[in-house]
Parts: sequence; structure tokens; C-alpha cells
Amino acid sequence: MEQKLIFLDIDGTLTEPGKNVPPPSAVDAVCRARGKGHKVVLCSGRNYGMLFPVVQYGFDGLIASAGGYIEYDSQVVYDCPMTSQQQTKVMDIFKESGIYRTIGGRNHSYTDEGFKEFLAENTQSEANSELLRWRIQIENELGIYPMSEYDGEPIYGMAFMSRGAERLKKPMQILQEEFDFCIQDEDACGIVNGELSSKDFDKGKAVERLCDFLSISKENTIAFGDSMNDLEMLQAVEVGVCMANGSPSLLKIADMVCPSVTEDGLFKAFQKLELF
Repeated sequence: MEQKLIFLDIDGTLTEPGKNVPPPSAVDAVCRARGKGHKVVLCSGRNYGMLFPVVQYGFDGLIASAGGYIEYDSQVVYDCPMTSQQQTKVMDIFKESGIYRTIGGRNHSYTDEGFKEFLAENTQSEANSELLRWRIQIENELGIYPMSEYDGEPIYGMAFMSRGAERLKKPMQILQEEFDFCIQDEDACGIVNGELSSKDFDKGKAVERLCDFLSISKENTIAFGDSMNDLEMLQAVEVGVCMANGSPSLLKIADMVCPSVTEDGLFKAFQKLELF
């Protein structure tokens, strides 16, 4: 088999949402695949600093901030934070609209002080994977600090959560020329969440940039994801795999569906794809 370039989302794919320890079977699958000469790259919405607990399990490269930062074999391939003018515009309009913000700098993330209380009030919304993800991350203190501690660190992207879609109309109208909005499936309680990122990058563009850098053709690429921010990544590769625990919308477009992260999904998929 020709060498494959494999892209792995983290939360909900490599690990349970918000956790830093993959199942032993997933670590084994990655190790075996690399042993066969394949290259495995993390591709996450997490910022650079939040990847380090996972990087230790052995990967060839990483894509952080949903494509805003790319590193391969310790070499920086791409680095594109917001401009200071963009940061000010984004921060102000979301605050004015009453939408909870979690911003990702290169090494740290910051969230609005009332966000944790908002999540606690909506514990019945566990079907919403993003709600669950951010609640777990904040409760486990995975490097997410209060917004009051934000010191102007360059921002690569933002996750947001809104009480209903109406509050998002103004930010989307004002920011649509410079930014993309990835909206997750609305939950039963009317909570809308998603991510904002620069039009200059997304996970799909990151896949293409790294393939160009490594001179690897699309025919030799595979990606695994579970959330709608993985859509472009799955579309950019030859084989796009969605975890069974993934977004219903993503499940519909995936080339392949594998068992959930808690059912040794990565190992079984790597085995089926003959990566080891």
C-alpha cells in the first residue's frame, strides 16, 4: 500500500469530548499505522497550547485552530491569526449580541465568565455534542481561562453559544465577508452553537496546504471526524470517515462510518482500511 496521510480530529474522534487521553486501542492503531510508514496528523479546532497533552501519544504533525496554525515535524508550515482590527470587531459584536464567546489564542483559550453558569443551567442538553464538549473542558480546566484574564494574545478563532438563532443574525451579517460560520445542529432546547473562523483557512484548506507542502496527492489521504467543523476536512480527502457518535449532518456526507470513540472506532476503521 502507498503511504497515506491520515488526519485525526481530537474531541469526539480520537478522544471522548473534552478529554486528553485516547483509548489504548486508538493509540495502538496510530502507532501501528506509523510503523507501516503512514503519516498521522492531528487536525483540531483546539489551539496550539491545548494540543500538547495529546501530542505526547505520537504524531507526525498537527493542525491547530481549525487550520489557522500548521506544524509538521517541528517546522511551521502556516500561521494566520486574526489582525488586531478583526479581533476588535469580532469581540465587540458578539458581546453586544449577548452571545457567549470562547476565543482561542495560540497557547490559551478564554471564555466569558457567565458561560459556565449558562452550561450548568442547560444540563438537559447533553444530546448537543458541542454543549457537552465545552462543559467538560471548562469543568476539567483544560487551559480555558476567564475572559477577564485575556491580555491581547492573537486570536485564531472563536467558539460561540447563543440562546436561539436570532442573536446570531447581526454578527453573521457584519462579519460574513471576512469570516465563515460553522453552525452545529440546533439542540432541543433552542441552543445554537458553532465556530467562527477566517475565510483564509479551515480544516479542508489545511489538508490541502499540508498535502502541497509534503507533495502528497489527495488519493493518498484519509480523515476522521465527528463534528460539522470537520466537514471541509472530510470533503478535502479521498476517504472521509465519520464516527458513529458524530453529527447527523456529517454522517450523511461521509464516505465511511466507523464505531464511536468509546467502541474502539479508530482501531476498527484503521484495520478495515488496512492501515496496519
